[in-house]
Amino acid sequence: MSTTTCQVVAFLLSILGLAGCIAATGMDMWSTQDLYDNPVTSVFQYEGLWRSCVRQSSGFTECRPYFTILGLPAMLQAVRALMIVGIVLGAIGLLVSIFALKCIRIGSMEDSAKANMTLTSGIMFIVSGLCAIAGVSVFANMLVTNFWMSTANMYSGMGGMVQTIQTRYTFGAALFVGWVAGGLTLVGGVMMCIACRGLAPEETNYKAVSYHASGHSVAYKPGGFKASTGFGSNTKNKKIYDGGAHTEDEVQSYPSKHDYV
Repeated sequence: MSTTTCQVVAFLLSILGLAGCIAATGMDMWSTQDLYDNPVTSVFQYEGLWRSCVRQSSGFTECRPYFTILGLPAMLQAVRALMIVGIVLGAIGLLVSIFALKCIRIGSMEDSAKANMTLTSGIMFIVSGLCAIAGVSVFANMLVTNFWMSTANMYSGMGGMVQTIQTRYTFGAALFVGWVAGGLTLVGGVMMCIACRGLAPEETNYKAVSYHASGHSVAYKPGGFKASTGFGSNTKNKKIYDGGAHTEDEVQSYPSKHDYV
């Protein structure tokens, strides 16, 4: 899969995940009344993060928001906070990922900057998905605990011979929407991080190559290179290589063994 395709697919998955998180947070059916022992009822109750509703058999539905904050259970407030944090991080990551798309060119933005923005948005999507999954899972765990406690209280009277009527709640549709949305956002974030590797510029390593002069050997005079200043210097320029160690004005002769005869 090419980098552009991976990035676009991750962007679309993140959009769907963020939309699902927003929808799940605003839904009222986080917990619904369990109708296992009483399938025929004139009143159906369900609750959400922000209000509780009652639907009658006539089709009339009445919802009442929670008018208190401190009076709510601590777990419910924690779920609210997790969902809101997930939505905020997902929205920021979505905004960053728009400018990080490889198919969109803004000014003279380099690929390294796009790679950093892609990685940042991917991390935000991952954290957003984890917050959504954690919030839904915490609420589901609270429902399971209350369900079994209500079940135990129903059959506690007179050694289990008398069944008391209590309202039990089970999983609502919002929980499944939240799990799917969190998973989509998490997968989108992982794919964004994978696409970041394709946008990062590759480092090119240049190996040093030494070149050796071929042919006749050249004798170099130690300290023979001298920079000329050009300010009236009487020093004559000399060649430091000419098949030997000769100068322009004079050729230094060296005694041979025949001179001593």
